[in-house]
Amino acid sequence: MRFAILTALVAAAPCSAADPADRPNVVFLLADDLGRQDCGFMGGTEIKTPHLDKLAAAGAKLDAFYVQPVCSPTRAAFLTGRYPMRHGLQVGVVRPWAQYGLPLAEQTLPQALGAAGYATAIVGKWHLGHFAPEYLPTRRGFDRQYGHYNGALDYFTHERDGGFDWHRDDKVNRDEGYSTHLIAKEAVKFVAETAGKKPFFLYVPFNAVHAPHQVPPEYLKAYPSLKGERLKYAGMLAAMDEAVGQIVDAVERAGVRKNTLFVFSSDNGGPQPGVVTDNGKYRAGKGTLYEGGVRVAAFATWDGRIKAGSTVTEPLHAVDLYPTLLKLCGAKVEQKLPLDGLDAWPAIAEGKPSAHAAILINTTPGGGAVRAGDWKLVLKSATDDPDGADAKPLGKESVELFNLKDDPFEATNLAAKEPDRVTELRAALAGFAKQAVAPKSRAKPKGFVTPKVWGEKE
Repeated sequence: MRFAILTALVAAAPCSAADPADRPNVVFLLADDLGRQDCGFMGGTEIKTPHLDKLAAAGAKLDAFYVQPVCSPTRAAFLTGRYPMRHGLQVGVVRPWAQYGLPLAEQTLPQALGAAGYATAIVGKWHLGHFAPEYLPTRRGFDRQYGHYNGALDYFTHERDGGFDWHRDDKVNRDEGYSTHLIAKEAVKFVAETAGKKPFFLYVPFNAVHAPHQVPPEYLKAYPSLKGERLKYAGMLAAMDEAVGQIVDAVERAGVRKNTLFVFSSDNGGPQPGVVTDNGKYRAGKGTLYEGGVRVAAFATWDGRIKAGSTVTEPLHAVDLYPTLLKLCGAKVEQKLPLDGLDAWPAIAEGKPSAHAAILINTTPGGGAVRAGDWKLVLKSATDDPDGADAKPLGKESVELFNLKDDPFEATNLAAKEPDRVTELRAALAGFAKQAVAPKSRAKPKGFVTPKVWGEKE
């Protein structure tokens, strides 16, 4: 097993390109801070998500789909096929004042797809740097951009910390309205204008259902039994579900549903589980290395290509979408920087085993976690706040080992009973850690003043 795990640290072998005549449109829908069990397709019953449930039922539920503990790292992983520890983005999120972003040396998914003839658009939240023009979405491969750069946006005023943050093609835009509604409208417009003319990649990273919990009052009426932030969260999820339905309808009206691959995921597990979100029985939530923080609600649907009503139990990671989509879309997979992602299509469409011998959950100066087969190791030498900003020493390293097949909810630590397994997984985690670059500094620059418009110089 040790040899298999360590060889997994080597870059993935190049994938062969798809037949250009058989290339799908791709719609990637990303929720923000969604609880794993808040959607019906993942077993939720409290909040109504009919559009997501219908789309999920037409494809495969991804039961062991992993992302990063917080949102900016997940976005970096998806868009590059590389673990965020290679970008220095493995700890926390890109703050509004950050003087960095996704490194310019990285080839992004839209850049590779654009080179293969795809129209590309991002509609929603970027959250990967906006301090200089070259870090903005239209400079990173997206033909079109609409939405905001920062997290924790006010859904109605489109402000963050007093600075305005709504843009079209990386220039300030003053469209008024609830952000989820505006995102849906723009995504629908892109599909109508693009479908049938050339293949397209539409990336829709909603800011829903992230705090601040804000929603038009009409979405609250269906949940009289819910109270406080949970009630608002439910309304926000219902509004996002409605938006997904509108995007799917646009694809169908354009006559391209049969040749469109839909992928849905959350960027991390739900925060405040049991209070605001519901991660089911999975342990903990956002900001942690436990399953409730990184094993999220996800599915993939492509009519006639992915078996309807199926469930994929093999472990996959957000980095896998990069090579998988490039191969399906006939784009070049080979690049200068080594990929961590592996082609997940055989597992999704054919029921084959995961290509991973080991999946890195994360590695940071405060610890890390890795999954190999059914086994998962969690090491902690520091306690982190919900987004990893202020780690404090534990005094003694915490070592936890779980058999996820028998104990998916991580209730029993087997580290003392399985020392050899711990040693093996430590070696795998150490192999990843040796390749990591130092996390970017997230301190606010002295004298920083919020600009009137984020992404613009005063």
